[in-house]
Amino acid sequence: MLEIVLATRNRDKVKEIKKLLEGLKIKILSADDFPYLPEVEENGRTLRENAIKKAREAAEFTGKIALADDSGLEVEALNGAPGVCSARFAGENCIYSDNNRKLLRLMKKVPGTKRQATFKCVMALVWPEGKIKTVTGICRGIIAQESRGKHGFGYDPVFIVPCYGKTFAELRLDIKNKTSHRAKALAKIRRVLKQLA
Repeated sequence: MLEIVLATRNRDKVKEIKKLLEGLKIKILSADDFPYLPEVEENGRTLRENAIKKAREAAEFTGKIALADDSGLEVEALNGAPGVCSARFAGENCIYSDNNRKLLRLMKKVPGTKRQATFKCVMALVWPEGKIKTVTGICRGIIAQESRGKHGFGYDPVFIVPCYGKTFAELRLDIKNKTSHRAKALAKIRRVLKQLA
C-alpha cells in the first residue's frame, strides 16, 4: 500500500487532512511517526515556497512521498496581511486566539463593506527523488466583527463564508470540508493520489 507522510505535527491539520483523504487506498503517516524528523523553519516568501520546503525535507528524511501545506489569510484592508505570516501573526509561540484577537483589533474601525478576505492553501506533494506537484485552494469571505463558533481551528472563528452567513467555526464539519481552502486544495491532491494508489 502506498504510504504518504504528512509533513506536519499540527494535530488539527492531520485530523482534517486524513478526513478529507478517506477512502483512498493509501496509508497516511504524520511527522509524529518520525520523532527525529527535523523541524522546518518556514522562512519562505510565499505559501508555495514553505509548502515545498516542508514536503521536500520530509520526503528526503523518510524516503517516502510527502505532503505539506501552507495556508494563509489575506485581508484586503490590511494589504494582504497576515498572509504568509498567518500562523505567527501575533508573534512567535502565539496560539490561535492570540492571532484572532490581533486581527480583530486591527480591523476594529474597518466597515463591513471593506472586510473582504481570502483564505489560501497551497499543497505540495514531493517525491524522494525530487519530483514536485503543487495545487492551490482558495475561499473568499469576510472578516467577522467578533469571534463566533466553537468548531475548527486557526482563523475559523473570524472568517465568514458569505453564502452561509456563518464563520467556519459555526459551520458543520461536513459543510466546511466542502467549501474551505484546504478542502479545495485536497480535492485536487486526492485526484493525484488516486492515480498513484
